[in-house]
Amino acid sequence: MSVPAPDPTRLPHRAALAVFLFLIALLPLAVPSRYYLNVMIFAGIHVLLTVGLNLVMGYAGQVSLGHAGFYGLGAYASGVLTVKYGVNPWVAMAAALGLSLLVGLAIGIPSLHLQGYYLGMATLGFGIILHILFVELLPFTGGPSGLVGIPEISLLGVKLNTDTRYYYLVWVVVGAVLLFAFHLVDSRVGRALRAIQGDETAAALMGINTWLAKVRIFVTAAAFASVAGSLYAHYVTFLSPDSFGFGFSIDLIVMVIVGGTRSIWGSVLGAVLLTILPEYLRGLKDYDILVYGAVVILVVMFVPSGIAGAIEQRLQRWRLKLATRARVAADA
Repeated sequence: MSVPAPDPTRLPHRAALAVFLFLIALLPLAVPSRYYLNVMIFAGIHVLLTVGLNLVMGYAGQVSLGHAGFYGLGAYASGVLTVKYGVNPWVAMAAALGLSLLVGLAIGIPSLHLQGYYLGMATLGFGIILHILFVELLPFTGGPSGLVGIPEISLLGVKLNTDTRYYYLVWVVVGAVLLFAFHLVDSRVGRALRAIQGDETAAALMGINTWLAKVRIFVTAAAFASVAGSLYAHYVTFLSPDSFGFGFSIDLIVMVIVGGTRSIWGSVLGAVLLTILPEYLRGLKDYDILVYGAVVILVVMFVPSGIAGAIEQRLQRWRLKLATRARVAADA
């Protein structure tokens, strides 16, 4: 039996990721000011958050309304350890990651026995509790006034105290997370998650431990959010509880939906586009939020599968046309 030739129109994930990261690496050479690098640093941090959230919502089919809580947990844990106890930022980031993993397990183990709206309410409650702690733990977090004096990160003796240096750090981390995420969704774990998302009962009948799979992916998303929070803390060097409220969790969900659920590239597109768009709308002053909302509504109405889903559908039609032409040419 002959082995079918690979489809030249389908770019493997790793190759596509390599091209994407190459373009990202060249971006600082093309942008005219530090302002654009600043925006892209936040876009990279948001990508870390949306990739994890998409794994939970898009692939595992679970509802999470408290993702900003893990983001804040990573940020505050790293910030408090460095400011209050003089811990090295890298050690603090690792400790924050460990704490987020433990909290993710503590929340995920009981909550992920729930489904649908009940799970959403449980994660919402978790996010609200963390936000209250960020406000009330005044000796550690600074309360509503915020936590100031968070030190910058150094790498091999070089301080990452410029936007360009920090930009490369953030996007190197993003590249590693994307590579891991692509490997995950293409593995047995990813196939199990898609089965759970399609029909959890059927997946369980096929021998998949659905509860364990959901807990693992929930903890993975918590880890990504913790890393994002630590990077955010050491970049802005100031933390306020308002940055980690319920509203930001909704912003992240919107990024995932607009970019495209069940698509890692959708997470990237949604995070980058909806980070950049508000910056371009600032010139509209009082009307910027109206235009932003209208854009989101139009995308949800006319591109329900998200931007990445629409692109994939277009590519599939293109591949079908190429395959049809090839068969016609072979028959002739």
